Amino acid sequence: MAKKNEIIVKDVVIKTMKKDGIDYICITDIARQKNAAEPKDVVKNWMRQKNTLEFLGLWEKLNNPTFNGVGFDPLLSEAGSNSFTMSPTRWVELTAAIGIFTKNGAGGGTYAQRDIAFKFANWVSVEFELYLVMEFQRLKAKEQELIGWTAKRELSKINYHIHTDAIKNHLVPEEVTPAQASIIYAEEADVLNVAMFGMTAKQWREANPDLKGNIRDYATINELICLSNMENINAVLINEGVSQSKRLVKLNKIAIQQMQILENNEKRNLLK
Repeated sequence: MAKKNEIIVKDVVIKTMKKDGIDYICITDIARQKNAAEPKDVVKNWMRQKNTLEFLGLWEKLNNPTFNGVGFDPLLSEAGSNSFTMSPTRWVELTAAIGIFTKNGAGGGTYAQRDIAFKFANWVSVEFELYLVMEFQRLKAKEQELIGWTAKRELSKINYHIHTDAIKNHLVPEEVTPAQASIIYAEEADVLNVAMFGMTAKQWREANPDLKGNIRDYATINELICLSNMENINAVLINEGVSQSKRLVKLNKIAIQQMQILENNEKRNLLK
């Protein structure tokens, strides 16, 4: 399934899309820089040039195992002549290309794989290409940051279950009510909160009455990594029968050590 997005380049909205793991950029939007009234004609004029078809053909040969090279050869020999015409739809039909496709309806237009889109942007405007590349790279960096954040949250959820299972098996008596059991779970969660943040969930809420959610919703990625590790360690300590007070002291030392390592590593990466 295609995932849509947008970037803004010099006050121009450029649609982007990820399809089958490939990043595509709407070159129809880029073409409006050259001809706002008929952007399709700009794309067609670019595609009828011989050096454009050479580039497109080479990209397909390198990235598309089903590319129809037999259908491509006569097109290349005709390209550049006064009578030669080419459109994205015709290109796909004759060569089974995947680097360019046309989408109808909402969010429609001609989309090109990002390297092809950059090549087209260069033909339209060297300055616009530079801004497009910079903004697209910023978008990808943001996506990677979001992916990293999501992965850390999912890891935290997995370790949370390991942690609560250890509490259930070793700290919750069989005859207590669910309400009573929840108190024990909350107490153990606060062991991690105090070890990591120096306060319980209740103390955080009292100190931040205007904030929604809980203390972990406002944690940094490094803090979430550390918490994830601590949940695993606390589960092991619970299984070993270590008392809560001793676990708290041990987990606090681990939190300090791991946060120092994570923060120092992050600073070193920033200096590179």
